[in-house]
Amino acid sequence: MYRIGLGKDIHRLVKGRPFLLAGVEIPFYKGETGHSDGDVLTHAVIDAILGACGLGDIGEFFPPNDSKWKNADSMELLKLAFEKVRTKAYKIINIDCVITCEEPKILPYREQIRKALAQCLGLEPEHVFIKGKTREGLDAIGKGRAVEALVVCLLEKI
Repeated sequence: MYRIGLGKDIHRLVKGRPFLLAGVEIPFYKGETGHSDGDVLTHAVIDAILGACGLGDIGEFFPPNDSKWKNADSMELLKLAFEKVRTKAYKIINIDCVITCEEPKILPYREQIRKALAQCLGLEPEHVFIKGKTREGLDAIGKGRAVEALVVCLLEKI
């Protein structure tokens, strides 16, 4: 049996925070806000894998009003979420991600991000893909005030 999950997240960009995607810090003068480290891509991946096997979403597992998760490393949260998925006897077939922001450009960091996600989830990098898109100056993302991630994940029952 196969299951598909969809994850989506958006974070404001502010000065004084690191810009993180799958734990990879990308040099930029702004970064994501959030209760944890604000890693928008990792948050969307967590939602995609949890949703694919019907376990819930990131807010249920790591509530933003719980001080335990304040400034948490999102890649560690992903490992915890993936453990829950594995206990349901699912494995990840592939993950496909779209990151939307005007800046910074994603392409120079794509392979590093792919490898980081793959390593965290015990996958080969060819099972993870990353695309960077812009909003052509439209809305908050297009004006450089936010970053968004959209992720789909295919799971297979073991």
